[in-house]
Amino acid sequence: MKRFILCALCVSFAASVMAQDNQLTAEEKKPVFNVQNYDGWKNNGDREHIVRIALLPDIQTYTSNYPEIAIAQTQWLADNSDDFDFVLQQGDITDNNKPEQWERACKAFFLLDGKIPYSFASGNHDIGTNGSTDERNTDNLNRYLPYDKYSRMKGFGGAFEKGRMDNTWHTFSAAGKDWLVLSLEFGARNRVLDWAAKIIRKHPKHTVIINTHDYMYSDDTRMGEGDMWLPQNYPIGKDRGKDAVNDGEMKWNKLVSRYPNILLVVSGHVLNSGTGRLVSEGIHGNKVYQMLANYQGGVRIPDDGKTGYMRIVTMDVKNGIIDVKTWSPWLNKYNTDENQQFTFENVDF
Repeated sequence: MKRFILCALCVSFAASVMAQDNQLTAEEKKPVFNVQNYDGWKNNGDREHIVRIALLPDIQTYTSNYPEIAIAQTQWLADNSDDFDFVLQQGDITDNNKPEQWERACKAFFLLDGKIPYSFASGNHDIGTNGSTDERNTDNLNRYLPYDKYSRMKGFGGAFEKGRMDNTWHTFSAAGKDWLVLSLEFGARNRVLDWAAKIIRKHPKHTVIINTHDYMYSDDTRMGEGDMWLPQNYPIGKDRGKDAVNDGEMKWNKLVSRYPNILLVVSGHVLNSGTGRLVSEGIHGNKVYQMLANYQGGVRIPDDGKTGYMRIVTMDVKNGIIDVKTWSPWLNKYNTDENQQFTFENVDF
């Protein structure tokens, strides 16, 4: 009986989301496609040697104030789904952990369903009362983005806590390689890092991408002592033992540096310029490519919070290149600032 009720609730929820999608306003359905500046696979090598992922960091300003921009981002990705292997959202899905913001996020994510595999992380604004992180409560995230739905999607591997989407892992295959994606919570706890390590050890031949909210800082270093917005400085930072939080440098020391198959770490959260990048060598001699991107309101870029920028990361496995571009389907243009468009070369995939 319990299983029947759960399935019925799931169907009801899906129907509700579809109804919401049909009720999008004209502004939310604004056509921003058939773009002229996006190159697709052009000039990016042979498709069979290419892996391409999209990053959607900190969409909170869109779900709180400009839902049409969130819709434009995911509709554009869905329309160009043949060009992408995976989509990663870095947390702060909402600004205040409010139901109406989660509903807008659902509308946006719904457009990717069945088009491109995707994963999301929880940000500090997605946790606790009004996004205050007064307690590690993510009931809204799990109500609107339910395990029962996402656990059935292609590539879903599992979760730290069964029935909850706070920390998950996925796999996919592209460019002749197997890939493992780990999406980790804001201020990932010691017990979560231990779990992530177990998943990585079970997939020694997969190339690992870690998707998390807080990791890199805007000075091209990992978040650590003296930086703003450290998880230790939020209410949940008071927890100790297995529930103690970890900043970027701690995550590096306890997890990222320890496994030879970790290639990429992506994060958001930090304001200032909202950008940062770093290449570090793990204890096995492997290079790890680490990136911060954030375009929310408050970041120092023109029209902050209204740009619709996303990161497009193209990995050319044959030629050892990771090409990073910043693109907005809303503005129909690239951001060509040197911190928004760059390349890593001699990458050992």
